[in-house]
Amino acid sequence: MKHVFILTTAFFISLSLIAQQKVTDGDLLELKNRMVGAFSSELQSKSDTDYFNIHLHMAQIWVDSKDGYWLYVEQAVARALSKPYRQRIYHVYKQDDVTLVSKVFEINTPIRFAGAWNNTGLLKVLTTDSLIDRQGCSIYLHKDKDGNFAGATPGKECLSSLRGSTYATSEVVIYADKLVSWDRGWDKEDKQVWGAEKGGYQFIKQKE
Repeated sequence: MKHVFILTTAFFISLSLIAQQKVTDGDLLELKNRMVGAFSSELQSKSDTDYFNIHLHMAQIWVDSKDGYWLYVEQAVARALSKPYRQRIYHVYKQDDVTLVSKVFEINTPIRFAGAWNNTGLLKVLTTDSLIDRQGCSIYLHKDKDGNFAGATPGKECLSSLRGSTYATSEVVIYADKLVSWDRGWDKEDKQVWGAEKGGYQFIKQKE
């Protein structure tokens, strides 16, 4: 359990240090560049069987957009890459001088776009008007003194009914070489009903 304590403590220490760090358009570009690519939790799954080997892909779409960056996001268990369990669109933008936002959208019938991270042309039929806004599920990110980005969803605002939950929370730290993500679902009594219990998934960025 020692590594869990280190991970969760490091996350909250990071949040406490970043509140006053200024962010620029350059920081927004850096955040986007860190998010785009292929990630895997294989190493973590080999050292701790409570974690699955998950593949995470993020690809930039709508590159001519002037309102930040848009990413297609796909997650799948390694043994079933053609059947992703999560497909989203993220809108990453600068909200103010200290806050960057990753706003989350769902897609209608997402399975038709499976593998689109490797062929973004499949997404040409999508428009911003066709997306489903996951209200309350945006992640508000701040930069720490080391130039990393950490953030979370606000309070209990991200509603969820998955496996008996009433709301979900997401916490994330984005480094140059990895992404630590902790998604959890909670019932009306604030008891965890889904998601990793020990700490976040550690997604290592894969070399191209």
